[in-house]
Amino acid sequence: MIALSLAEIAAIVGGQSHDIPDPAVQVTGPVVIDSREVKPGSLFAAFAGEQVDGHDYATRAVEAGAVAVLATRPVGVPAVVVDDVQAALGALARAVVERLGTDVVALTGSAGKTSTKDLIAQVLQRHAPTVWTPGSLNNEIGLPLTALRASDETQHLVLEMGARGIGHIRYLTGLTPPRIGLVLNVGTAHIGEFGGREQIAQAKGELVEALPPADKGGVAVLNADDPLVRAMAARTRARVILFGEARESDVRAENVRLTENGQPSFSLHTPTGCSDVTLRLYGEHHVSNALAAAAVAHELGMAAEEIATALSEAGTLSRWRMEVTERPDGVTIVNDAYNANPESMRAALRALAAMGRVAQAQGGRTWAVLGKMAELGDASLAEHDAVGRLAVRLNVSKLVAVGDREASWLQLGAYNEGSWGEESVHVSDAQAAVDLLRRELRPGDVVLVKASRSVGLEQVALALLDSESEVTGR
Repeated sequence: MIALSLAEIAAIVGGQSHDIPDPAVQVTGPVVIDSREVKPGSLFAAFAGEQVDGHDYATRAVEAGAVAVLATRPVGVPAVVVDDVQAALGALARAVVERLGTDVVALTGSAGKTSTKDLIAQVLQRHAPTVWTPGSLNNEIGLPLTALRASDETQHLVLEMGARGIGHIRYLTGLTPPRIGLVLNVGTAHIGEFGGREQIAQAKGELVEALPPADKGGVAVLNADDPLVRAMAARTRARVILFGEARESDVRAENVRLTENGQPSFSLHTPTGCSDVTLRLYGEHHVSNALAAAAVAHELGMAAEEIATALSEAGTLSRWRMEVTERPDGVTIVNDAYNANPESMRAALRALAAMGRVAQAQGGRTWAVLGKMAELGDASLAEHDAVGRLAVRLNVSKLVAVGDREASWLQLGAYNEGSWGEESVHVSDAQAAVDLLRRELRPGDVVLVKASRSVGLEQVALALLDSESEVTGR
């Protein structure tokens, strides 16, 4: 973070200083919410959670090098005391971003946010110093923490914005007003909470509504291939740039194909030229993510050839998202277990099918180890059934449905689509899945592991990569 004195911070957040010997002392390190992440010069923000109260770790944080604590009560060490730590953190983030004047790029969507954010970050890094959201820290706490990592050298600030209801993105854009806003897609993630895709579109579109007008530099980057996203052009005063495979897209892909390993290759076309791209990522769904990243990079002054080179060299920055590892015995594990919704589940299955074509030609098999997709509401049965059916239609060799009710719906969908014998099986938990796979896997097999984060199915992938480990449970 840029250096700020404790007196300046207190003024920004409307707080009171307690036990601070010298208000001129500056915060020069990161703002953190975990005392174990404190570095010399840090500011420790103490949140009171359901199980852990950060205030109890205030002394430990200062002993580790924190200059002070942002708290809701005096804690016996230097502190700026406020009514609401979350609101104070947001106010501090806004003040820092305004002072820096850095270009803020914000993105949202139902699927692919984190993968696209990672691509944008890797491309823009080649252009200028860039700070971006780590992992999926895209909420009311994670976003300001990311913004506060920006420094005087930062030219691009790339922020992922999540939403679990109407008004969430509007709140986030108020903390860090973006100049460029990217909307990837409108799907069914969290549809149980929103109530329908139209409501999801309403929430996602809050991003483009927050952009400055075109004559102030505002740019809305919209997916031309998603009608609900494309319609958001009517909700913004910003200049609109379209990306996608549609012919009228400003940034588009042509001649899309997959390598024999399932990695997308295409010709990237931008208003400044065209160049070939072959991604290191797996699955055709990453073409849209790459185009979105290219559109942002184009708007920030990068040439087509430079963008294509950066995309072709970009990898996976965030864990458990299509992480592909080949074991010494020739079994390939695809850990995509960080989260799941119907769109990302279908994309992962198609990627598995593409990756498995070479393996199956050589006697290997494809395994889909799938679990619950959460927060689907009344659509849950139909969506799980559809995923089970798709696994059969894609000729996935083996489906292992892990868990309770939703897993049984996955297995039933596969059965009703024509699965027979042991092509699909329902097991009770992650350890049962590991035990089955350890007995059955053979060289050349490709295993996809995917479910919603709450299921913890990454334990299956981790156990399969460590023959000695057992599932730890959640």
